[in-house]
Amino acid sequence: MTLVQLEYIIAVDQYRHFAAAAESCFVTQPTLSMQVQKLEEELGLKLFDRSKQPVVPTEYGFEIIEQARKIIMEREALLEIIEAKKGVIRGEFRIGIIPTLAPYLLPLFIQSFTQKYPLIKLQITELTTSSLIAKLKDGKIDAGILVTPLQENGIKETPLFYEEMLAYVSKTNAAFQKTYMLPVDIDPEKLWLLEEGHCFRSQIMNLCELRKKSEHGIQFEYEAGSLETLRRMVDLYDGVTILPELATIDLTEEQKVHLRHFKQPVPVREVSLVVHRTFVKKRLVEAMKQEIMDHIPEKILKNKKTMVVPVLEKD
Repeated sequence: MTLVQLEYIIAVDQYRHFAAAAESCFVTQPTLSMQVQKLEEELGLKLFDRSKQPVVPTEYGFEIIEQARKIIMEREALLEIIEAKKGVIRGEFRIGIIPTLAPYLLPLFIQSFTQKYPLIKLQITELTTSSLIAKLKDGKIDAGILVTPLQENGIKETPLFYEEMLAYVSKTNAAFQKTYMLPVDIDPEKLWLLEEGHCFRSQIMNLCELRKKSEHGIQFEYEAGSLETLRRMVDLYDGVTILPELATIDLTEEQKVHLRHFKQPVPVREVSLVVHRTFVKKRLVEAMKQEIMDHIPEKILKNKKTMVVPVLEKD
């Protein structure tokens, strides 16, 4: 049994396809298949049911692959200790980030991070919150940048900053005349929302108590896949949408005229760096956390933990 063989069976479990697993490990499919078969012969057990597509682990395979993950993580922990003694930060770092943060947060620090740490190979993927947490628990990503609190067992949350939530209002909407807004000032029938699956949608539903109002017959017909689409819909038609503060930084002066702050207590969303409790690449996480904090606008860093809008939808 070798560490390489353990890496191969973990890859097959991740991709559920021998060819894709081989490509991810930078070997040919025959090479990977032969090593998996050798391991199975040594153990006297079949680890994968090859008659099914996609390939799935057998009953014994699940247990052995889980143990293999632990062994590989312990090896990474050992390498982490060695690199720390040498004063070197290197390695592969797989990050998941939610779509309502990625286009606004990543450009602030990624270039600086990659220049400062040339030995770190970054792999960044946009994921919804549910997909990010699932991949984090499965060990398919190392860390996530998303909105908390999540109340997920086994997930460690490190808050980075608190981002104000602002209303973006059409000039033809009655709320445009207000200096400061309350959630009740928003007409639910004129509110543009992200499509299902985005945690920011759930936060807006909670902020405006839309679920409660929907029980009285209000229908929500307007949904979009990005914050930029929502903003353009307000510009072109009528209505209101809610934007997180980072999404407003690069707006033109003309566009900023449409922004309205909420009255105190100001609603905010808590942005955190999250890892699984078994995570071992602690120095990589700390390096990324510091780089993010060094590039967040000062005004946002000064935001208080006033009214953190829940991520989970209220019943």
